[in-house]
Amino acid sequence: MSPAAALEGWLPMDGDTFKTVDGFIFNVFGYEHPEGRVLSFLKYIPSRYRGLFKVKLLGRTWRLGEVELLRAERLYTAENYRAFLTAFRENFPDYVYHCPYRMKEVISIPIDRIAEVYSPRERLRALNEAGAKDPLQRTALDLIELVSEEARVPVEEFGIHGSIALNMHTENSDIDFVVYGGQNFRRVEAAIERLAGMGVLNYILKNRLDAARRFRGRFQGRIFMYNAVRKPEEMTARYGSHRYTPISPVRLRCRVKEDGEAVFRPAIYGIEEVKPIDPNSALLGELTPEVVVSMVGCYRNVARRGEEVEVSGVLERVESTETGEVSHQVVVGSAVGEEEYIWPLQP
Repeated sequence: MSPAAALEGWLPMDGDTFKTVDGFIFNVFGYEHPEGRVLSFLKYIPSRYRGLFKVKLLGRTWRLGEVELLRAERLYTAENYRAFLTAFRENFPDYVYHCPYRMKEVISIPIDRIAEVYSPRERLRALNEAGAKDPLQRTALDLIELVSEEARVPVEEFGIHGSIALNMHTENSDIDFVVYGGQNFRRVEAAIERLAGMGVLNYILKNRLDAARRFRGRFQGRIFMYNAVRKPEEMTARYGSHRYTPISPVRLRCRVKEDGEAVFRPAIYGIEEVKPIDPNSALLGELTPEVVVSMVGCYRNVARRGEEVEVSGVLERVESTETGEVSHQVVVGSAVGEEEYIWPLQP
């Protein structure tokens, strides 16, 4: 597929995967993008560029066509993100963009550097239409069809992600699927809970985030995970509509007031009853945040309305570029510090 054909009519959505003309594999981050660019995070590195990236790499390799690929051991740390920025700034400067609304460098790939796009929805359609399927592909389709029927959400509202989408999976790969739309996601979430109760599948609960999110499980011996992606009509935010100014690191406890956008990435939690929990968070007495925004995918859907959470992040001033209205938020995953989180508190 030519670059022009790959990009025709493409609306970049969180979790879409794409390959650049240089062979890098990225995932789209979020839904707000600069004109002619796509905010992204690096997933796979062509092995020929191994020496450019000062990060610890996994011992195994992947292959997409003729290209051997490597992956960082930890993708979502502040330290690794800074290392990726440095490598791109020094070797692929077009991949780095200075965001005037956050006043910092970000990884943002020019559209004209994208060679091919792998949309989860389109990859699932292609897999359904394919002829022979290997056991993992068959199990993935069986799982999605089962969940679709139980949730009464059409298969067309699902997508396949990860290594299966790129057709570079192994027999030990996980099944990674997405659900389009917040309401569809909640229906799927309830359906999976029912299926777990019937013993058709089971949850994997290795830590408190697993227990809070209940997004990982095992079906017919295969590990699966699932997440939500906005539908186009749910993509209401526009790049450049707000200017963000960091103020100070903070730690706080609060109650979740709104959770409707907590299932997406970035995950947005409306909050109330904000209480600072260390002296460095004294500013919270004057500048009370109204929302917590997690840029880190693992903290989406960790708490529901009415539940209490502990949050560590960066307090930001948020100014509308259209009206001048000012509010405040706490961002988790600022790429400044490693100890940023959202932990659900036990009642």
